[in-house]
Amino acid sequence: MHTLATILVLLVALEHVWILILEMFLWTKPLGLKTFRQSREAAEATRVLAANQGLYNGFLAAGLFWSLARGDHAVQIFFVSCVLVAGIYGGLTAKRSILYIQGLPALLALLALLAS
Repeated sequence: MHTLATILVLLVALEHVWILILEMFLWTKPLGLKTFRQSREAAEATRVLAANQGLYNGFLAAGLFWSLARGDHAVQIFFVSCVLVAGIYGGLTAKRSILYIQGLPALLALLALLAS
């Protein structure tokens, strides 16, 4: 179960690196517009906010990578729990799909961590 937990935490970290890239660098590009289903005008108006959001996702990824490098189970649980809370909040307040895209992988990783 330890190996599964490590793999799931790594996948959550990589997902948040991808979210950082989308929000900080691709927000107003065709892939960002398509991913977030928004117009170029809306993307331009929210570009700075999205970049800030992307930076926070990067901090979550950094914490997950750091916890994996240290092999610190408690820190992994902390950062995966932070991602889970963010996924639940985003799913309830912004877009339902965030619950599944961000929250579900974090929940699976958390369950694997708790079982290992």
